[in-house]
Amino acid sequence: MFPRLFSLAGLTIHTYGVLLAAGFLVGLSLAARFAAQERIHKDRIWDLGLIILLSALVGAKLLLFASEFDYYREHPGEIFSLSTLQSGGVYYGGLLLALLAAWIYLRKYDLPGWQVSDLMVPGLALGHAIGRLGCFSAGCCWGKPAELPWAVTFTNPYAHENVGVPLNVPLHPTQLYEAAAELLIFAALLWMRPRKKFQGQLVLSYIVLYGLARFSIEFFRDDPRGFFFDDRLSTSQLISLLVVPAALAVAWHRYKTMGESE
Repeated sequence: MFPRLFSLAGLTIHTYGVLLAAGFLVGLSLAARFAAQERIHKDRIWDLGLIILLSALVGAKLLLFASEFDYYREHPGEIFSLSTLQSGGVYYGGLLLALLAAWIYLRKYDLPGWQVSDLMVPGLALGHAIGRLGCFSAGCCWGKPAELPWAVTFTNPYAHENVGVPLNVPLHPTQLYEAAAELLIFAALLWMRPRKKFQGQLVLSYIVLYGLARFSIEFFRDDPRGFFFDDRLSTSQLISLLVVPAALAVAWHRYKTMGESE
């Protein structure tokens, strides 16, 4: 675990931030490449990507604030600091606000929303996988204690001070679980792309696959992140229960509509 790459003149460069930025650039570059293949101007994709980035950062922090309201009500300044219970925020909050911002942008410039969503979502999965490696380096979103051959033990005091990860205890590497899940989803989306039956199939498939993966991985996490129903469901699990059936219903409707139009 290497939470800090280096410090220079009092400025600390964190591994998490570098990998998060790398994931964004890799994912957006892939989306721009797909856009060019489908004759959509790649500059629009880069602009949309910046809007998605900003809205995702805000959305992730907002959901983090909501899910840990009691803590951040007492420490409001920490929501913008690395010294938060989760360094970047809650991914689902970023995803949902980014989808809303993207929808507004697509309507403004009269871009084909489902098509653009499909060409961008493989890059989203790949970029998120890279970002989760940064999460692992920071120590945030840690797992429950585990006696497994692949359990990881965090030992860096700086990481403990900043995100609260337990030290010297073997834990489930939940950050790596999610990175691996995102890579598998990325591979599935690439395979599906030339075979899709309707516009929107990729983004709806992503929502379903990520929702199922996130719901499962949450059982192995042990960091504070907000719970419902007497701590039976985490915030992300509750959102998964809502968005997965919704995405399946929309996908079925679009598939039927496509079949009826032929």
